[in-house]
Amino acid sequence: MTNNPGCHFSSCIGGNLAVTKMLDLEVIPGRSLGSDQWEFILGMTFGQVVNILRRQCRLIKDIHVIYCDQQPLSMDMVLNLTQDGTKLIFDSVSQRLKVIEIYNLSKVKLKYCGKHFNSPQVQPTIEKINSSFGATRPAVYDATQQLFTVNFRGLAFLFPIPADAKFEPNVHGLGSIPLPNKNAAHVNKIYIYGGTGLSDLRVPTIPNSCFCGNVFTEKAEAIIKNDLPMGMTFHLLADNASQGRSPEAKRQPFVRQILFGDSVQDVISALGAPHKTFYKSEDKMKIHSKSFSVDKQQTSDYFYNYFTLGVDILLDANTHQVKKFILHGNFPGHYNFNIYHRCNFEIPLPNVAPVMYDPEAGVLNLSLNTCSKWDTLSPYLVKSSQKPVVLNRSSHMNTTNPFGSTFCYGVRNMIVEAMPNHHVASVTIYDPSCLSVEGIDSP
Repeated sequence: MTNNPGCHFSSCIGGNLAVTKMLDLEVIPGRSLGSDQWEFILGMTFGQVVNILRRQCRLIKDIHVIYCDQQPLSMDMVLNLTQDGTKLIFDSVSQRLKVIEIYNLSKVKLKYCGKHFNSPQVQPTIEKINSSFGATRPAVYDATQQLFTVNFRGLAFLFPIPADAKFEPNVHGLGSIPLPNKNAAHVNKIYIYGGTGLSDLRVPTIPNSCFCGNVFTEKAEAIIKNDLPMGMTFHLLADNASQGRSPEAKRQPFVRQILFGDSVQDVISALGAPHKTFYKSEDKMKIHSKSFSVDKQQTSDYFYNYFTLGVDILLDANTHQVKKFILHGNFPGHYNFNIYHRCNFEIPLPNVAPVMYDPEAGVLNLSLNTCSKWDTLSPYLVKSSQKPVVLNRSSHMNTTNPFGSTFCYGVRNMIVEAMPNHHVASVTIYDPSCLSVEGIDSP
């Protein structure tokens, strides 16, 4: 479960390091780790976990965020709870919790079915794990690391074996590990995961308990007309408590479409009420428009912010119709990271080389999606002479931006915001009829 530490950037969230009460947590195999007031559930989104940590800032401190700065999709994101000896490991693409690793058992109390198997008074020995969790499959021995791994469904224990211990590696269960003193071998690490084993990890779906009335985006596809994106199709997922008891029955997938020119009522009917409404006080991109004017507007356009969808929708102040979509990639290292959930968007780019052919699907056009890298797409979308607009975000309270500038390129009726590592931070799609007054013109 380790990655190359040289490729990771680490920052800290939470309060100052101080002596706090040891966490007393319940382990639920294949599901969660938590207390009576909160729990980290496999499948939770990164933002939901961070919100728990913020609310528990008096108990959980000195948290490090670890990710790969140059290749953020190639390695897992990690929240390292250094004071509690626990790592929360997130899939880098879906940004959902896939593994909980407890790597220092001396810093946390652990219990199963209400009974402690690890605490200052109870040592997590082979005998204790055997009595707490019962029989399981044969242990797996790693001779290079001199570790035994004992797997239950959704749960794994790692036992270090002394170098001078003599035994046969093919053992059958905890009780058959041939050590002279089984109370001398303590659990080194614990993994909570979804799947049948550490070699068969899968990213769980969002748990029903994490919906809390929210709707999440599974996929957002651009609607193309005359080679231009003219709206979005949203594949959404909501909680349907009225359905059956199985988790699958309680998840309700549905599809909604929103086009340029749709009314505010159409938007609310399709996506529900926004999490927030933001009124534009100024448009810093307007200076790049050919029709730029210093005349002060009497009314303000307004955004509907859908944070769990990873989407902003701009509505005209006068007509109250849709005129812009902003799709957020939510990459670590971006100024807006963790404000939005990742929007898994797909924007086909017809009539753009290279065109690929698949024997089953037929002609495959180039597309711009959440995982695209701008240095790969830009040769086909912008002229080599085209210079980007440099965007340096800052707040009114803090004018510094530790993540640096991003670069905005005009492509058809879109603005692509690229990060220094070439990943796409956001895509803004304009109503083509508004291009003359809304910012960067198409090349």
